[in-house]
Amino acid sequence: MNKLPSFSLRWLAHLSVLCLAVCGSVQAQLSERFGDYELHYSVVNTTFIEPQVAAQYGLARGSRRAIINVSLREHLEDGSTVARKMNLDGRSWDLTQAQVDFDFIEVREGPALYYIGEFKFINREWRFFDISFTPEGSEETLNIDFKQQMYIND
Repeated sequence: MNKLPSFSLRWLAHLSVLCLAVCGSVQAQLSERFGDYELHYSVVNTTFIEPQVAAQYGLARGSRRAIINVSLREHLEDGSTVARKMNLDGRSWDLTQAQVDFDFIEVREGPALYYIGEFKFINREWRFFDISFTPEGSEETLNIDFKQQMYIND
């Protein structure tokens, strides 16, 4: 996992919701609860990322490129939540079983913590995702699987 310097990527979480409203081809941010932990994830076409931001983080932009954005929050007893580090492993594949193993980039912005992985896709293909993660300080590895149909955004 690569670690990058702090820079504003808060827009990634909001971007997927905005993209869903604008183009209909991007899945809004989703989350799944695992006891005290909540994993948030979204898939965004890289054409929605500003060129200077993509360049700063070494992300390749293109109509057939996307990122998966993953973050983990822990729910505390007082009702608040806090971002948590995690060991993360993930992969994506299509119907022909062409697999991509993610090399996640860790991004910190103040108290926020994101993990970003890149992949290429074909227009209208179904991508399957398998993400395994272990919250820092935990010995339990958790898993989430989902699928999403991808679209080129011209």
